[in-house]
Amino acid sequence: MAVFPLLLCLLPLAPASSPPQPATPSPCPRRCRCQTQSLPLSVLCPGAGLLFVPPSLDRRAAELRLADNFIAAVRRRDLANMTGLLHLSLSRNTIRHVAAGAFADLRALRALHLDGNRLTSLGEGQLRGLVNLRHLILSNNQLAALAAGALDDCAETLEDLDLSYNNLEQLPWEALGRLGNVNTLGLDHNLLASVPAGAFSRLHKLARLDMTSNRLTTIPPDPLFSRLPLLARPRGSPASALVLAFGGNPLHCNCELVWLRRLAREDDLEACASPPALGGRYFWAVGEEEFVCEPPVVTHRSPPLAVPAGRPAALRCRAVGDPEPRVRWVSPQGRLLSNSSRARAFPNGTLELLVTEPGDGGIFTCIAANAAGEATAAVELTVGPPPPPQLANSTSCDPPRDGDPDALTPPSAASASASASAKAADTGLPTDRGVQVTEHGATAALIQWPDQRPIPGIRMYQIQYNSSADDILVYRMIPADSRSFLLTDLVSGRTYDLCVLAVYEDGATGLTATRPVGCARFSTEPALRPCGAPHAPFLGGTMIIALGGVIVASVLVFIFVLLMRYKVHGGQPPGKAKASAPVSSVCSQTNGATPALPAPEPAAPRAHTVVQLDCEPWGPSHEPTGP
Repeated sequence: MAVFPLLLCLLPLAPASSPPQPATPSPCPRRCRCQTQSLPLSVLCPGAGLLFVPPSLDRRAAELRLADNFIAAVRRRDLANMTGLLHLSLSRNTIRHVAAGAFADLRALRALHLDGNRLTSLGEGQLRGLVNLRHLILSNNQLAALAAGALDDCAETLEDLDLSYNNLEQLPWEALGRLGNVNTLGLDHNLLASVPAGAFSRLHKLARLDMTSNRLTTIPPDPLFSRLPLLARPRGSPASALVLAFGGNPLHCNCELVWLRRLAREDDLEACASPPALGGRYFWAVGEEEFVCEPPVVTHRSPPLAVPAGRPAALRCRAVGDPEPRVRWVSPQGRLLSNSSRARAFPNGTLELLVTEPGDGGIFTCIAANAAGEATAAVELTVGPPPPPQLANSTSCDPPRDGDPDALTPPSAASASASASAKAADTGLPTDRGVQVTEHGATAALIQWPDQRPIPGIRMYQIQYNSSADDILVYRMIPADSRSFLLTDLVSGRTYDLCVLAVYEDGATGLTATRPVGCARFSTEPALRPCGAPHAPFLGGTMIIALGGVIVASVLVFIFVLLMRYKVHGGQPPGKAKASAPVSSVCSQTNGATPALPAPEPAAPRAHTVVQLDCEPWGPSHEPTGP
């Protein structure tokens, strides 16, 4: 029982448990001001000359201002564990790189300011984790690309997106269309040339859309604009009104902008850039009846084309109109053609068949359509049998042509009539206008046209022509007193379409106008390859064969000479053959002594006496003479 009093005495000696102490705040970075005495905590470092995000930041901060510094990159660890951060400002730094996942821990962040930096692109992982972001300011950067998934994590919460003053030529319009809560969208001062139809149809809360100073020539109608028919002024506008700014764009004022002209505006300064008749005029001062379009006209199509099976074929169709028509092709079987494994359709109106088959022949239809109508033209394609194989060293050539190959020759009446009829069918011009190709050669053609006295005030003539094999339209300006012109530098074996226009001053308006004089189609003669000039492979093979023949002949001659010498010397080598005479030559002294015959033993040495020796042939017919 004595144990209990002892325990009671020891209890007052036990230390009382102390309450938990608050975490010690991190020291405030140098040159920064920190508010840590009351909530919310904030770290303010504007204009502190920082080169990087300070590592000693208080991770409990709700506001972090790092504007007007020299920070060049945002790393993954710079903002790690700052889960309570609500406002982050990195404006006006030199940031070029943001690491993927650099903001992944900032799940409570509401506003992110990255304006005034040097970002060139924004990828899909750089804004990952910003699930509560409402304000994203990216203006005054160098952005040229915005990934389609860059805004996925904040698409449902974003209310303010500013992409102004960048270098954006394209945008992920599908991704922008998912920003259902956005109120303000700034796209001004970029390089946008077009906006797809319906790009803003799902932005039901959009209140301000700024597309000022881009390269837009037209703005397609959008369901958003039809729901808000009054594009009101920013001042005094009702809460449901949409503020649309699109000034500073080279607007093409045709029928596609009539819907915009019908909206009520008062104080905007948009102007038309084209067509020439409306260029420079105040957009809202142009009457609705002046917003007109021109239906398409097919100006050029490929002539009837014949190719062997297995070869490619290119069908061309060119059309003009306002707006620029879109060209499509229909096969002889009535199917609309598009890009596939065997065919490619280009935006300029060219249809390329990569490999032709016998069943591809027939009449292809070119359809040019715009907002004012459509025009069609037929192109015939004939697919023949595959060509026979050709020898690589073929030396066949064309027969020689008398005279200069570039000399002009008058075309036949039948071909001239056919060319005029074909050109008239293409352009809709009558065939009796008088433009004629009187002479043509391989690289030149002589064009003539009648006097245009009924047209007053003619300043000059303009010749337009292009080849069936390219899309380049060539212009030639001719003095007003000319009635003919010699075209040079043409390509041989090509078909050309040519039109002559009279440029005159319209007395009613005082403006320069054009009137077609006529059109013609002609073909230059094919270039002939001269005979006697073999192909390079043939010439090289001939030289190799000739050189090999010379070497073989030299070896055979050498062998023949050796055999003949062997046979002449009795089947022994020439060095061991018997001498035909005992002495081939002797030398005699000129001092009168008898010439000594060769002795079997060498003579005894004599005193050094200078004598002159006369050598003469010696043989069986020469006998020694006595003294």
